[in-house]
Amino acid sequence: MYAQLRETAAELAGILWREHTVYRERGGGVVIRGEHVRRWISLAPTGGKDQALLRAGRILDGGTTAPARTEVVVDLTAPVAELATVCRRMLAEVAAAADPGPGPGPSRSGRPGKAPKPGKAPKAGKAPKARKPPRAGSRHTGAGSWVVLVLVGIAVAAWVYSVFGSPGY
Repeated sequence: MYAQLRETAAELAGILWREHTVYRERGGGVVIRGEHVRRWISLAPTGGKDQALLRAGRILDGGTTAPARTEVVVDLTAPVAELATVCRRMLAEVAAAADPGPGPGPSRSGRPGKAPKPGKAPKAGKAPKARKPPRAGSRHTGAGSWVVLVLVGIAVAAWVYSVFGSPGY
């Protein structure tokens, strides 16, 4: 199965991209990396005869691969041109997902914002709460924290004295 995947991947890579790298992944599949387009495609065995799991994703800034955005099971007996068409469609979906376009951006938590449902008017939101001005010296350790630290220090000193401070030691 690996030999068939490798041959198919090599043919696909030649059709899709002039500059590419084909290598084996841990699970027994084959990965095609297109560094110049910052995309990758993976062919992995599915357990079915002449079938493979085709996945596509992005290559991040450091060269690491992002998780797959799309995946589909393909028949390896199909012509390579047909597989290339499926790959191009998946790569277009990955590119579209990477470029969200207009709409709400990520929220303060870093998660993407919710897009309003079509046909519904957006709800009138509450007015944002006014932020409290920071207290003077709020970035320093407070008095309560110092009390806790002193009490912990006293407890540790008492334990050390009880273990090592007796004359019989």
